[in-house]
Amino acid sequence: MQTIIDSLNVMTIYEAIAMLLAIAYILLAVKQSLWCWPAAFVSTLIYTILFFDVSLLMDSALNAYYLIMAVYGWYSWKFGGKLQEQELEVSSFSLIKNIKIIFVLTLISLAFGYVMANYTSADFAYIDSFTTVFAVFTTYMLAKKILENWVYWIVIDVVSIYIYIQKGLNLTAILFVIYTVLAFVAFKKWKEEYDKKATKTA
Repeated sequence: MQTIIDSLNVMTIYEAIAMLLAIAYILLAVKQSLWCWPAAFVSTLIYTILFFDVSLLMDSALNAYYLIMAVYGWYSWKFGGKLQEQELEVSSFSLIKNIKIIFVLTLISLAFGYVMANYTSADFAYIDSFTTVFAVFTTYMLAKKILENWVYWIVIDVVSIYIYIQKGLNLTAILFVIYTVLAFVAFKKWKEEYDKKATKTA
């Protein structure tokens, strides 16, 4: 019994560290600071292990993907501009393109959900697959500074809050509440910058 309690305490400590780094990541991302990516790397490394331990297999795989995207995101933001070594600027997808993306990602989510529900021990197979599939593409959008990534994150975060409460990851649920609020803030901030640049270009 004591061993189980000690294990839970250790898990809570690591969850708290991951949570603080994740908050640092989102705050830095709002400001478009390159330091958001190192914070994301360490945070997602911890979450990869934690989610695997509580049988959220898709979330664990997602965070392993985040490790790679943290490196790619740093490189993309630093050197992804049209001119060599020019930092990337905020851009936007059209409504039609977003609708196509949502349609395709939903089909992929249903396929993954079926596999996870029928061939693995994963909990919340369909919901977890939905958040994972959409988060994979939305992370790419963030790495490319696509404005609408924040709208996608708001939906993903709200659904994730329910999952984490059900799995007893209360600190992580609180983190995603903070994520949701900050995603609104980030969208507003990025849109203001995008609109200013669009006006100057026009």
